[in-house]
Amino acid sequence: MINAVSYTCIGIGIVFWFWGTFPLIGHRSILFKLHSLSVADTLGSMSIIVGLLLKIPREWPLLILALLSLAIWNTVLGYVLAYCSSSGGYDE
Repeated sequence: MINAVSYTCIGIGIVFWFWGTFPLIGHRSILFKLHSLSVADTLGSMSIIVGLLLKIPREWPLLILALLSLAIWNTVLGYVLAYCSSSGGYDE
């Protein structure tokens, strides 16, 4: 049962990875594309790590650290990119 849930989480993560890639070929703004890609990659990576946590629970400290790092890093990176894009070229 745990193996099925683990593989399901890993499969959902891979689906999120591909789902985040599809907006890159559209004609929307670069910020929309970047936001879609980063959210989908974060959710996909977190889902894969949860699947690995279920598969190899003896590595839980390292996997929990990876989950926290992913959440913090991608959130901060999103704010930095939004700040850089909003203040670029407007202050004189």
